[in-house]
This record gives sequence, structure tokens and C-alpha cells, in this order.
Amino acid sequence: MNQDELKRAAAIAALDYVIDGEIVGVGTGSTANHFIDGLASIKDRICGAVASSEASAQRLAGHGVRLFDLNDVERMPVYVDGADEINAGLAMIKGGGGALTREKIVAAVADRFVCICDASKRVARLGGFPLPVEVIPMARAHVARRLAALGGEPRLRQNFVTDNGNLILDVHGLEITDPAGLESAIDHIAGVVSNGLFARHGADVLLLAAADGVERLLRP
Repeated sequence: MNQDELKRAAAIAALDYVIDGEIVGVGTGSTANHFIDGLASIKDRICGAVASSEASAQRLAGHGVRLFDLNDVERMPVYVDGADEINAGLAMIKGGGGALTREKIVAAVADRFVCICDASKRVARLGGFPLPVEVIPMARAHVARRLAALGGEPRLRQNFVTDNGNLILDVHGLEITDPAGLESAIDHIAGVVSNGLFARHGADVLLLAAADGVERLLRP
């Protein structure tokens, strides 16, 4: 199986976590797109979905899935999304697609976060993938200096604006030994909207697809 087929296998496995008659939280990115396509096959069983990005909303709408604004939703049983990296404790780096803030918000409302990945995304230590940080445009230089002081090399993501109208700094070269601590430290920098560490509230379930099948891992 190639990588795209592995992503699809993990995404299809996540359909087992969808609760009939309920609203589903849906992530963003190539693996989440496979989940959206799979969700279309059972759209008559669910109430609808909350999307974490405009791109996912458009894809859901294209399949005829009813969309809800998160402000109108009190709770969701499950949020399904991919990750750019995930460790044994199910802490993640997310945001390669630039939707990290909305992903973190939608995930916070859900009872359970189901992460769907191919096996290449599991790592012993987070930080090989550059950490995305969403920043208010006027704070870009200030935040970059503070991120450099934390040991990283921040680079502005060129020709990119988030759905919230902000910028992304991708931080290279971080050795993340304390994901939750670093997540908090970055969030406390003035001008940071959110960062791509999902460690304080990581995944509850990981569906990890490899050539021999989809492995189910639970948060320790």
C-alpha cells in the first residue's frame, strides 16, 4: 500500500467511531479528506458536521453533509483529524495545512479526539516536523524573536494567510522534550493566537495504518 492508501485505511477505520444521530467534528488535510469522503457514505445516519477549516467545509458541503457553526453546538461525541507527527503519549504536532487554531477549538468541544495517521507520522520525539505557530500580523517579528530564544528557527510561511486572517511561523530545529510545557510557553507569547502542539489535550485514540493493517492505540 502506498502512503495515500494507508491514509485512507486509517480514515475509513475512524467511521466506526461516528455516533448515529450526532454531530461529527471534522479536521483538515489530506487524511481528513479521506474521512470526509467516507463520511459521505453514512451522511444519512448523522445529524451533520462541524468543519475546522473553510476547505473542509467546502468538501463536506460538496458531499451534501449538513454543516453546523460551532457556536450552535454544545457538544460532539467525536472529532476526527490527522497529525503531522504523533508520539507514544499521543501528543501531536498539527498545522501543516494552517488550520491549527480552528482544529484546536473544534477538538476542545468534542468528547473524544480520534487521530488518523499512516505509520510514518509516529515518532519517538516531536520536532522533526516544523512547529506551526499562528500569529497576529503586527506581532510577527516580536513572536519570531521569542521563538528563536526558545531554541527554534522561525520562518514565515510564504504567501499564506489562515482562515482567521493571520500568519504562520513554522519553527524549525526544536527538540521538544516537554510538549505540554512548550505548548503553554508559546501560547503565553503576546501576539500568538495558537500553536501546533496538541499536548495538553492530545488524541484520545490513534488509528495508525501500516501495511499489515490499522493499529488502535489509546492515550496512556
